[in-house]
Amino acid sequence: MGSEDVVELLEKSSGPHFSGFHLDGINGLNSQEEQPTTSKTESMHKQPFIIGVAGGTASGKTTVCEMIIEQLRDHRVVLICQDSFYHPLTEEELEHAHEYNFDHPDAFDTERLLSCMEKLKHGESVDIPNYDCRKNSAGPTRKVNPADVIILEGILILHDPRVRELMNMKIFVDTDADIRLARRIRRDTVEKGRDVRMVLDQYSKFVKPAFDDFILPSKKYADIIMPRGGDNHVAVDLIVQHIHTKLGQHDLCKIYPNLYVIHSTFQIRGMHTLIRDAQTTKHDFVFYADRLIRLVVEHGLGHLPFIEKQVITPTGSVYTGVDFCKRLCGVSVIRSGESMENALRACCKGIKIGKILIHREGDNGQQLIYEKLPEDISKRHVLLLDPILGTGNSAVQAISLIIQKGVPECNIIFLNLISAPQGVHVVCQNFPRIKIVTSEIETGLNEEFRVVPGMGEFGDRYFGTDDDDDAQQT
Repeated sequence: MGSEDVVELLEKSSGPHFSGFHLDGINGLNSQEEQPTTSKTESMHKQPFIIGVAGGTASGKTTVCEMIIEQLRDHRVVLICQDSFYHPLTEEELEHAHEYNFDHPDAFDTERLLSCMEKLKHGESVDIPNYDCRKNSAGPTRKVNPADVIILEGILILHDPRVRELMNMKIFVDTDADIRLARRIRRDTVEKGRDVRMVLDQYSKFVKPAFDDFILPSKKYADIIMPRGGDNHVAVDLIVQHIHTKLGQHDLCKIYPNLYVIHSTFQIRGMHTLIRDAQTTKHDFVFYADRLIRLVVEHGLGHLPFIEKQVITPTGSVYTGVDFCKRLCGVSVIRSGESMENALRACCKGIKIGKILIHREGDNGQQLIYEKLPEDISKRHVLLLDPILGTGNSAVQAISLIIQKGVPECNIIFLNLISAPQGVHVVCQNFPRIKIVTSEIETGLNEEFRVVPGMGEFGDRYFGTDDDDDAQQT
């Protein structure tokens, strides 16, 4: 099942159950998605995807969280437990800790939890208490850094509406009461050194009433209800695929279905870090830029039409595959676009590549200086090559020229490494049927119409020429 199928399942399912995966108001997952902004003051920090995981004591919440974290290995994930935010007990309360209701909402310092979450959402590190359940006291704090995904886990994490409003996804782990009680007895006797009588007494006096009064009612706020907890691998897989889709989808992709941003991994982020660093040497810049360009080209080729083809393998078996698109050419925007030609030639043997030179006049004016395109370009699919999409003005002129040569708009795929939101708006609004494939969406443009954070004058850095303040940036 592909990620698009999973999203469609998650967002459109209206039935009460699917493979033990209960969906209730899943459309609410999109309610907090931010609208894209393109101003120069837009925050460079991307909002984290926040998941709340609630359920009764020993329901399997921690196991579910660990399974989600394990499958999100390409992203920075932090787990924050509600247990870390217990109010410190007074000396008198410590003496009678067995009479203290740790399952009541008043036992938690929700204000501190909210404060920590707000800081994490805005890209700030926080100090989270380390609560010792044996001593019923807080130990040294641990530093938690901002992350792509934040998982909030706790019995009452869905109880407070202020905490719920922070969440992009709310999960309730629904496990049979007898199973939870058996797990609780085993955990408290083995891990906490309590006797069975004390565990049962606390369960009947505090745990079960709190579950009935506070925890179970919060189940109605969950987007996803997971029967069997960590044993429900189908539900975990669907949740992770949905998270992957949301993390990899830029806000602009929700506006323009013809915009494709390749899925980001630590490898891709690492390459971006190197080529954006002003101190990176020319050799390293070229090496890692070439790697990124190859990824973009390969992704772009995946959007070409194909036909089914059968071949006979060396074992005499029939393999049903696809045949590559034969009518294809590239067009590079001189000169930074020429940096992408080698990757295209490496992927497409003997491909024809045309050239377009556009001179920048002022901030918005563009002048076509030179063009040399294949004579039969109108019969081909065109890959337009330019590593940076800034204002979009040069791109509009290049695309207009290609269309004037008879190429249908839907047969053009624009490949670049980074795109400014302004340029995406300009190109997609003028040519809604072309496809844009990029590896990262930038913050925006500065007063000089330069892409920020950007990577400088790409052509100068790639070809090793002196910096030129008047050099073109698309």
